[in-house]
Amino acid sequence: MTKYLTLIFKNLLRSKRRNILTILSIAVSLFIFSVLVSLPTFANQMLADTTSSVRIICRTKMGLAYPLPVAYKPKIAAIPHVVAVAPLVIYGGIYHEVSDQFPSVATEAAQIDMWSDWGLTGVDEFKKIKTACLVAQGTMRRFNLHVGQQIQLRGTVYPFNVTLTIVGTIDKGPVPSFLIFRHDYFEEAAGNPGIAHEFWVRVDDSRVVPEVCAALDNQFANSSAETRSVSEAAAIGGILGRYRIFMKLAEFVGLVAVAAIGLVAANTAAMSIRERRSEIAVMRSIGFPSGVILNLLVGESLIVALSGGAIGCGVAFGLFKVFALNADALGPFVSLHVPPFVLAETLGVAALIGLFSAYVPARAAAKRSIVETLRLVD
Repeated sequence: MTKYLTLIFKNLLRSKRRNILTILSIAVSLFIFSVLVSLPTFANQMLADTTSSVRIICRTKMGLAYPLPVAYKPKIAAIPHVVAVAPLVIYGGIYHEVSDQFPSVATEAAQIDMWSDWGLTGVDEFKKIKTACLVAQGTMRRFNLHVGQQIQLRGTVYPFNVTLTIVGTIDKGPVPSFLIFRHDYFEEAAGNPGIAHEFWVRVDDSRVVPEVCAALDNQFANSSAETRSVSEAAAIGGILGRYRIFMKLAEFVGLVAVAAIGLVAANTAAMSIRERRSEIAVMRSIGFPSGVILNLLVGESLIVALSGGAIGCGVAFGLFKVFALNADALGPFVSLHVPPFVLAETLGVAALIGLFSAYVPARAAAKRSIVETLRLVD
């Protein structure tokens, strides 16, 4: 086995330029493939993660610009299967410059456990300190913030600033860059308007979510502020639905790129084997079985393809890591990554390119008789 591997690597080193260019072309195509296939995979994963959610988002039918009265909270809490209600106000402040905006919301301190699955830290301090806030990890990295630091947000929608103390972080929120502070602090600074842009509602079983959504909307039907309630999964699906066509197109383009490079690799393998007819004839004449020659030729192609696939996967994986640290403004898509399944799939595609591009010409060359092979040599 070691002897055959040595032969394969010696043959690969003889045509360095061709093999390097082939590796790079496969790497580029599989980089494109892994990136584009990750888009629909990422979207489907996000939807799957929220399918079993017991949270509902209740908003006004007229849009976020028209808030709901906080007085709706006890009426919502009285609906069967509802176990918790948290009003949410969208503040929308600026940290330093206009370009430094990120989502900032206010909610009741007592209801912060509504989002316990987001990896919250500093919850106890958040409940004790009126000016406390929790900051997502993306925002912490972006502005080099730390727990215990005091920051100020300048109001845009509201004509007042808020001075906040970071007491904890949010590790697994729906977007990598946002901030939560206390609703009572917002109410005090705003002059107690008694508003909420959303109510987040937790129920006791995910199976009753549609029933509770209907009950919520019926409760406030024909009122001055009618509601539209959806599950958390439906809300995220609505955001991702805008990009659905783009994701399908991206998946198609990725497959086209792989098919195109597969044809190029097959042509390269056929040319390489054609140029080595005399070598193959000599190997046959000194006793190498045709099966061994076939394995050597296919093994060379497989190593070239897997090398390209590994480079393409590695660059895609690293690029998303860097992108996630420096592009928080893109919302949920900034947490896009290449899932392990896609990495394995890409390497599998690379192996198929290596196998099928070389198998047919290699088999024909290995099976051809010695005399016929020598006759074909120029």
